[in-house]
Amino acid sequence: MYSNMEECLLDLEKNGHLVRIKEEVDPYLEMAAIHLKVYETNGPALLFENVKGSKFRAVSNLFGTMERSKFIFRQTWQAAENIIALRNDPMKALRSPLKQVGNGMAALKALPAKKSTGLPVTAQEIKITDLPLIQSWPMDGGAFVTLPQVYSEDPEKPGIMNSNLGMYRIQLTGNEYEMNKEVGLHYQIHRGIGVHQEKANRMGVPLKVSCFIGGPPAHTLSAVMPLPEGMSELTFAGLLGGRRFQHSYIDGYCISNDADFVITGEIHPGETKPEGPFGDHLGYYSLIHPFPVMKVHKVYAKPNAIWPFTVVGRPPQEDTSFGALIHELTGDAVRQEIPGVKEVHAVDAAGVHPLLFAIGSERYTPYQPVKQPTEILTIANRILGTGQLSLAKFLFITAEDQQPITTHDEEAFLRYILERIDLRRDIHFYTNTTIDTLDYSGTGLNSGSKVVFAAYGDKKRELCTEVPEALKEIRSYGNARLVMPGVVALQAPSFTDYKVEQQELQQLCDALREKGGLADCPMIILCDDSTFMSANLKNFLWATFTRSNPSHDIYGVNSYYEFKHWACDTVIIDARIKPHHAPPLIPDPTVEKNIERFFVKGAVLGGWM
Repeated sequence: MYSNMEECLLDLEKNGHLVRIKEEVDPYLEMAAIHLKVYETNGPALLFENVKGSKFRAVSNLFGTMERSKFIFRQTWQAAENIIALRNDPMKALRSPLKQVGNGMAALKALPAKKSTGLPVTAQEIKITDLPLIQSWPMDGGAFVTLPQVYSEDPEKPGIMNSNLGMYRIQLTGNEYEMNKEVGLHYQIHRGIGVHQEKANRMGVPLKVSCFIGGPPAHTLSAVMPLPEGMSELTFAGLLGGRRFQHSYIDGYCISNDADFVITGEIHPGETKPEGPFGDHLGYYSLIHPFPVMKVHKVYAKPNAIWPFTVVGRPPQEDTSFGALIHELTGDAVRQEIPGVKEVHAVDAAGVHPLLFAIGSERYTPYQPVKQPTEILTIANRILGTGQLSLAKFLFITAEDQQPITTHDEEAFLRYILERIDLRRDIHFYTNTTIDTLDYSGTGLNSGSKVVFAAYGDKKRELCTEVPEALKEIRSYGNARLVMPGVVALQAPSFTDYKVEQQELQQLCDALREKGGLADCPMIILCDDSTFMSANLKNFLWATFTRSNPSHDIYGVNSYYEFKHWACDTVIIDARIKPHHAPPLIPDPTVEKNIERFFVKGAVLGGWM
């Protein structure tokens, strides 16, 4: 159990989980590039002791592997898991009360503790320009805080027990921000801080915000936890950290006593400034949009403070470990929230939010001889109406029937669906709805569509294991490649606009119909590069589901409408890059060359290439 970041890093170093980099490193692209290479090799946490332009040290890749993450929380993990399980199933305490004594002791550490002023973190008041101003990608709008703990309170019910702690990125430099006086605060829809800001706006008062950086690792993880209703992130921070969250108030702002840095400020009603671009977790840049501007009040740093950061990009990245940790800790939470659900898996390779796999139950009509989706359609609606799961675009859902399945064997799960789906009955669209703020495949910011592929019952087809003849030698389309059984990537000319492409795609569908059908190939992916698309499953999942908007980019061979229901014989997903898409993340080749000095034989990271 660590009381601060330094204790954690010393423990990691002692146990072979951390490497110190003493040579000066440029926070402009170099630190991020080094991090990415080390992460790819399941390498250690990195402590940068000489950050160009700043007196403060910085650490990254803290949660870079599940092994290291579990090591950090080894003393408190089980207790945290038990408490969450109790919140999900309170009857456990009644069934085995003696077993819950230890849980009660752990829960005592969860209550936040208010302390007096004179804290380590307020020992020195600094400026934004004193911080390690780390920029990860060439087109980023400036330097960002990538592991912030953004704290706000309910303006109608102030106090730490009515607070929200979230990981909303903070832009420190660039754009129109007045240096040292303003920073950008980006948060997506379905976020707790948005509820607080809406109330403050309605009251006509500014919302006070505190941004904590660093401190015990439990505080960082708490900022991203989707906790059961009524459980505060700060109580969870104390629970997972094995130590009560220590806080004070200065000038009306909450201060985390154990943080390495704290930035305080106000968001005023109606005041926004352009924020971005920023290399994001879908593997593309999120572009410039107006987001709340925070007027900086004060910036604090403890003596010898350490700045934690990560690099966000095409998955998997360090935040993949966050997802895995959350899944282990919350366990059956989604099953408790949505009756009938057995598994919901947000597919990391597809950028998490765009693609969900789910397993439900089929108990509605057990007396009917013909098996088809019934209950899982109801469950699909519940999933797409639940918290951040509602941001998904594609949901593939089924129910176990005789053979056990799992959503985490992604290829096997898709095969199971494609073998059973009735393409004339089992595809369901939701149009003109909300999608992830960071997803630019839709019709506007936060706007797009969704589709459910629901399959249940007996196997309907054997899937092709090589490219069908009908997909060879089609005018304007070529290099057909098998992605996986039942899925073929077809290389197409570059996308122009939807009016032209609808005509072109109709001609393709007509040509395929004339060739005699594709009974064993239920899914075709149109793409810019079929060699890339078919190279591995991760490429397929990423490129297909981040580059398509269901309502606009799904076509079908022999498609038709019947009483507003769309049906087809073979699904075609247009996963080409469109003009309105955000650009993908591409490293700077000069920087890539420059950092080779850290990885040559005998250098500090020579063993990690």
